[in-house]
Amino acid sequence: MELYITEISKYVIALLMALYAYESFAVFRFQDEERRSGIYTRQNLLMLVVHFSCFMAICFETGDITYLFFYIFQQIVLFATVILFHMIYPRANRLAVNNMCMLLGIGFVILTRLSYEKAVKQFVIAVCSIVLTMIIPFFIRKLKFLKKLTWVYALAGIAALAVVLLLGAYTNGSKISYSVGGVTFQPSEFVKIIFVFFVASALHESASFFEVFTTAVVAGIHVVILVISKDLGSALIFFVVYVLMVFVATRNPLYLLAGTAGGSAAAVIAYQAFSHVQVRVQAWRDPWSEIDSAGYQITQSLFAIGSGGWFGMGLFQGTPNSIPFVEADFIFSAIAEELGIIFAMCVILVSLSSFIMFMDISMKLKDNFYRLIAFGLGVTYIFQVFLTIGGGSKFIPLTGVTLPLVSYGGSSVLTTLIMFAIIEGLCMVKGDEEKEEKYAARKRRKIKNSRTENRDEKEEE
Repeated sequence: MELYITEISKYVIALLMALYAYESFAVFRFQDEERRSGIYTRQNLLMLVVHFSCFMAICFETGDITYLFFYIFQQIVLFATVILFHMIYPRANRLAVNNMCMLLGIGFVILTRLSYEKAVKQFVIAVCSIVLTMIIPFFIRKLKFLKKLTWVYALAGIAALAVVLLLGAYTNGSKISYSVGGVTFQPSEFVKIIFVFFVASALHESASFFEVFTTAVVAGIHVVILVISKDLGSALIFFVVYVLMVFVATRNPLYLLAGTAGGSAAAVIAYQAFSHVQVRVQAWRDPWSEIDSAGYQITQSLFAIGSGGWFGMGLFQGTPNSIPFVEADFIFSAIAEELGIIFAMCVILVSLSSFIMFMDISMKLKDNFYRLIAFGLGVTYIFQVFLTIGGGSKFIPLTGVTLPLVSYGGSSVLTTLIMFAIIEGLCMVKGDEEKEEKYAARKRRKIKNSRTENRDEKEEE
């Protein structure tokens, strides 16, 4: 009986996830949030059923009822998040909230399968983070002076990275974390957000050569500190985000070409200067020749992706724990192995729909500062998704970054939730701008009508 349930559940979960991914793009057929409400409701129901089906499969496979209680706590938190966001911020974007909760739920499922202890820890961090991020949209909407803190952002970001460089602990050969009171932080995750605010603040009024040069110097300091710390994945994210934000602010393709050329040259220098980069590139080019050493991670990842097939082997039916650091760097491979390629592709599509919504909000914002922030956060998010999945599938060399909201990592979860909360705040700013524009249009019509009436009266006299 258990075998039949496991087999059937694979197809049911894949189908439900595919329906959710479809609804994530069906939203864009309508511009009015009221017309989207039916789609949002269906998403919430699909989220519930996908989450429930996965945990029922886990319970059948393990025979441990504890997982069911863990599921109940998760479901309460996820649906409370959806409801509270809608109640507190009725004009917030519901697609972003739904996708955020869906990806968190997927992360809880796969982490529960990989390590129950880490899943519980991730759940506690996520709950605390959600409580914190509930107030962020309010401050983004109300604090108008945020655009004036250019050098505060620059100094805060550089200082946070410098502290890790000087006092941080080594993790797999890189200085990326710092511990305070027994709690470990990865400051580069938080500085990504601060860095986006810095670039937006510096370029929102003027994007002349002087401003671009000044921001380039500050961005270069961020990147150099990360390179010295050997946190090359984060350094790459900072560089790409900066180049694309400058391009959007200036609309000058020469900056994009210069950034591409500079990035290519920096990649060659990094390859020559760092032995671990050479090892990763070699493992990417031909992992099979070093399957027992440098290529072990990527080959195991490819085995996992290939063995899952379209519908997966089923939860607790594969061997994802054979991949080192699977819960962080290779969680996409674990998803593909046990939940299937269809499910894994839907995770990509849900992430992509979130990025499209970020860009949609960015394009509709009138204030250039807020527009650049939405664009920068969107690029930061989707580029990290690309690096994680691309590295695990051998599309690009490994970079050691996590899959946002899904991979294990407290700093990553907290900062991604902050990014989504900022986007919600910007969505409300967009609503305020639209109200002001409608009010100004009505005022102009009244003035025009008044002038017309006065002219008509004069003509009659």
